[in-house]
Amino acid sequence: MTTSRIYLSRPHVSLRERELLLDAFDSNWVAPLGPHVDAFEAETAAYIGRGYGCALSSGTAAIHLGLKLLGVGEGDEVFVSTLTFSGSVNPICYLGARPVLIDSESETWNMDPNLLESALKERAAKGSLPKAIVPVDLYGQCCRWDEIADICARYDVPILEDSAEAQGASYKGRRAGQFGRVSILSFNGNKIVTTSGGGMLLTDDESAARKVRFWATQSRDPAPYYQHSELGYNYRMSNLSAAVGRGQLEWIDERIARRREIFGFYKKALDDMPGVSLMEEPDRNEWFSTKWLTCILVDPEKFGADREAIRLALAADNIEARPIWKPMHLQPFFAGCDRAISGVADGIFRDGLCLPSCSDMSDEDLERVVKVIRGCRTS
Repeated sequence: MTTSRIYLSRPHVSLRERELLLDAFDSNWVAPLGPHVDAFEAETAAYIGRGYGCALSSGTAAIHLGLKLLGVGEGDEVFVSTLTFSGSVNPICYLGARPVLIDSESETWNMDPNLLESALKERAAKGSLPKAIVPVDLYGQCCRWDEIADICARYDVPILEDSAEAQGASYKGRRAGQFGRVSILSFNGNKIVTTSGGGMLLTDDESAARKVRFWATQSRDPAPYYQHSELGYNYRMSNLSAAVGRGQLEWIDERIARRREIFGFYKKALDDMPGVSLMEEPDRNEWFSTKWLTCILVDPEKFGADREAIRLALAADNIEARPIWKPMHLQPFFAGCDRAISGVADGIFRDGLCLPSCSDMSDEDLERVVKVIRGCRTS
């Protein structure tokens, strides 16, 4: 294969990240904690608009400790989006709780407020409300937060907002990460802001932030020897990773602008293709999406090929594309979970494809992707 590889969403780094990384290295702060961790927490919290950030080893770790902070434990139920990555759901099981999977609505692809309300009403009638709700801001786009927040407030169930995929997005002028009692971000290698691997829990409660940091450093009590009165976790971010994250955060607005340009390129290039539609903002006056990944839906009857045929054609040209998340209710491990399913997520998974969206892609790269997609059409 002679053509160069086009990745789905590779890291986009600059000399600034290298400069800060070398500063951390030269200072010998290479272990967890350090001045870059403190600064990264403060800078990220300020960018999102939250009081405190807790830099952790992954977004999954942040969800785990966020749920623990909300009191989730053995036998509790937690409502969570079914159309998501398993990292949104696994921590519920870590705590011995039971996920209840809530389907998407077709406009945002995120948790359906109507299904959420129906499920809460049903549980309330039985006197068994869930301990928490975990809506996911999918592919760089916020949930319908006014409705979800109002519903959860009426039933007095706290929200853990999973904004792992949506740092920099906003809804009605408020940034993703502001809507939950606890919110989380991911800095995995494919995210717009990456620390190689890492995550952050966000809160406005100083005592909650202190507790999370305590748990994340093995719950070590303040003593001259190692003493532990609570179960702890090795979840803190390293100073090296935080240094990279600080450099990445300086570029976030430029990286988002480029991803939105990439979405616009795909939209213009594919707009005349029957059977191809893009994941759009329902209302551009209310939603601002980062377009972390440009996602399309393919109607095989109108287009003449299905999304898998397109994915394989792209792969044959050394271009990485990926199906939309397989819903959790279709995953073998979560097959026995209670759920409120309408079929929306099933259809998005069946017909959906994530296209290469790296912020350092050239227009020539984009033209190559579009050429392959257009070449798949047979009707």
